[in-house]
Amino acid sequence: MTLRLNVIVASTRPGRVGISVGRWFEGFAREDGRFDVHLVDLAEIDLPIYDEPRHPRLAQYEHEHTRRWSAIVDAADAYVLVTPEYNFGPTPALVNALNYVYNEWCYKPAGFVSYGGISGGLRAAQAIKMTMSAMKLVPLPEAVTIPMVAQQVENGVFTPKQPQVEGGKAMLAELERWATALRLLREGRTG
Repeated sequence: MTLRLNVIVASTRPGRVGISVGRWFEGFAREDGRFDVHLVDLAEIDLPIYDEPRHPRLAQYEHEHTRRWSAIVDAADAYVLVTPEYNFGPTPALVNALNYVYNEWCYKPAGFVSYGGISGGLRAAQAIKMTMSAMKLVPLPEAVTIPMVAQQVENGVFTPKQPQVEGGKAMLAELERWATALRLLREGRTG
């Protein structure tokens, strides 16, 4: 059974470079061949600020946008979060998207393709890991970091450097290992 990977673009602002980075990683992951890869753009999903009256653990969703988001998150076995850094932290759209659902994230691994200025988005990736762990998401240390991202985007196309390609290969290998192992927990089998 093929594992599904959702590559989630976490920036929603006009003029963002995140969609270029996300499209690169989507193609990179497809070429790798380990996963059935789907690009998920939070700008297209367009979730309002969390507006469900009941706690997400109950999965009693009133709004169609939540049900659609739930199905997208639930369908994946693993995630790659393509995220910039805003003021040393993750994007509000990413925090909101994570908090919308709960059970759908549980026992799945997540990697990061982070980008930005000199830090390459590392602080944002680190900051969101605490929230992810509380949701039983497994954030991996293997990652792709892209400092000074604007220097690698031309005419809307991101071109990776060799360390980013190597980081992507390592991250996909680990995502496959963890997604395979964690599938047993999701299916209720522990041994």
